Amino acid sequence: MAHEPVKDTDPTLGKLVMDAQRDISSLVSKEIQLAKSELKVSVKHGGVGIGLFAGAAFLGLLAIIMLSVSIAYFIHWNGSGLDLHWAFLIVFALYLLIAGLLAFIGLKQVKQVKAPERAIEQGKQIPQALKGKG
Repeated sequence: MAHEPVKDTDPTLGKLVMDAQRDISSLVSKEIQLAKSELKVSVKHGGVGIGLFAGAAFLGLLAIIMLSVSIAYFIHWNGSGLDLHWAFLIVFALYLLIAGLLAFIGLKQVKQVKAPERAIEQGKQIPQALKGKG
């Protein structure tokens, strides 16, 4: 009975590491390609959506202008005895008052914004935790 030498069919550790690196690299590359294709579709839809919102905002602005003219003519027509230029001035003052009120409320809201203190504190602890000191 002659013994044939046992062929080592198991891959070496180096070959396993190289295969794993190649597979991971290929996987990451495919994931990046997938993300790019999804982003292209998302950006296209987002661009169309933004364009439609811009169109809606423009038409809304035109509607407000027309409403303003209508209100001024209504004030003048209502028999108040005011000339038309005074009616337009009243509408202008009303819009200034509303804008001032919105700015005041917005300023109060902005002053309430605070830094994310807990997140910052936890972020400072991460390097210590990675060093095993956490």
